[in-house]
Amino acid sequence: MRLALQEAEKGGQAGEVPVGAVLVDAAGKILARAHNQTIGLTDPCAHAEVLALRAGAYAIGNYRLVDTTLYATIEPCLMCMGALIHARVAQLVFGAPDPRWGGAGSLYDFSGDKRLNHRVEVTGGVGEDEARRLMQEFFRRKRRQR
Repeated sequence: MRLALQEAEKGGQAGEVPVGAVLVDAAGKILARAHNQTIGLTDPCAHAEVLALRAGAYAIGNYRLVDTTLYATIEPCLMCMGALIHARVAQLVFGAPDPRWGGAGSLYDFSGDKRLNHRVEVTGGVGEDEARRLMQEFFRRKRRQR
């Protein structure tokens, strides 16, 4: 989670919402790390989680990321949870919950929906205070700039 928080800091410094993600394989090897780049890439799908999944899939040569764990600083949104399920990610570890967009239990719980063909094991609250602090500081700065 420390690496994901570092990625979130990079994103915040670049003017992006400070969300970071790190994808690791079953042996703990880092496959990818990313931060939000929706503004920089002018891409509404360039969330940290999606970028990490894309890079991880490229690294292993397969879009199915079986036996991987994604660490994300904030609870993934609905789009990102859908991508985790499509990619067959085994586990998600996230920092702070997102009651407005969260797709892993706060707003919706895609991870436990038995109608879907894959379920992601979810652990929340890891590094929560630091992840929340990064977000709060980022939005405080944004409000002052108005």
